[in-house]
Formats: sequence, structure tokens, C-alpha cells
Amino acid sequence: MAKKELVITLVKSELIYEVQNKTYLTGRSRETGDNHEQVANMQMNDDEEHKNQILRSLGDAYRELKTKLSNYLVDTAVKSSDVQEMETGDFKLMLNMPSNFNQSVADSITAACHKYMVNTAICDWFTITKPDEAKSYADLSAISIQAIRESVNKRTTPKRVIPEVSTT
Repeated sequence: MAKKELVITLVKSELIYEVQNKTYLTGRSRETGDNHEQVANMQMNDDEEHKNQILRSLGDAYRELKTKLSNYLVDTAVKSSDVQEMETGDFKLMLNMPSNFNQSVADSITAACHKYMVNTAICDWFTITKPDEAKSYADLSAISIQAIRESVNKRTTPKRVIPEVSTT
């Protein structure tokens, strides 16, 4: 049976921005705590230390995502550690899907992968800065994985061909 190839590109700058923005907003909305500034610093201070932590967290999330999608993943020569440490370059996944895979859910898979990586990276950051918030993002990551599983299992319905019958 022929396979359909699905290429997913997760743009690193978009992932970093969303992690920074969400942690900043979370930190600012919970200013009553004693370490709200640390929570918000991931976005406020775009310094090397915070940027490196984001890249490490995204690299870890990428490797976990590859493991979770391993049944569909096409083996590539790109090593996770190489992608993780580069500031440029995006995260790419090439998946071999069954020939009856419903291509219309490709955007849903990409969006769920993006959410998984962002929420996993934020969970990692909150494990360091605000452990009581980390579980919420771990739960959101699990929801994203469930959405990915549902989407990769969507198939097109075969069409029944009814032969024409001659009446002569």
C-alpha cells in the first residue's frame, strides 16, 4: 500500500515567542506570588541564560514528540541535539502516513505539535520557577498528544463504485 508523506515544520522563532509570551503573561497575572518576576523573566529578559533554557526545553520537547510519533516518523539524518542548539533552523518532522490518511487534518496535527512543544517547554520552565503551575502545562501537553493521536488516525472513507447495468 502506498504511503502519503506529511512534512510538519514547527518554526522555532514562533515557538520561542509563544513560550516567552505565555510565561510573561502568567507571571504578570500572578504578581501576588514571591517569584512572579522569575516566571515573567523568560520573556522580559531575552538574555542568553533564558534563551538557552528555552532552546533546551524545546529540544527536549522535540525529542519526546519524535518518540510519540515514532510509528509514523521517517528516519532522517538530522540529530535532535544539532537542532536544539542552533538558534536558527526549525523543527521538522517527516511522517509516513497510510494512503487513506485524510490530508485535511494536516493543519490540526501541526497545530497540536506546536501546542505540545510550547506547553512542554513552559512546564519545564515552571518546574524550575513555579512548580505549582507546572502540572497545568503538563496536562495541556497531554491534551495536545491526544489531539495528535486522533488526527493521525483520521482516514478517508472509501467510495463505493456501483457499476452501471445495461438495460438493453
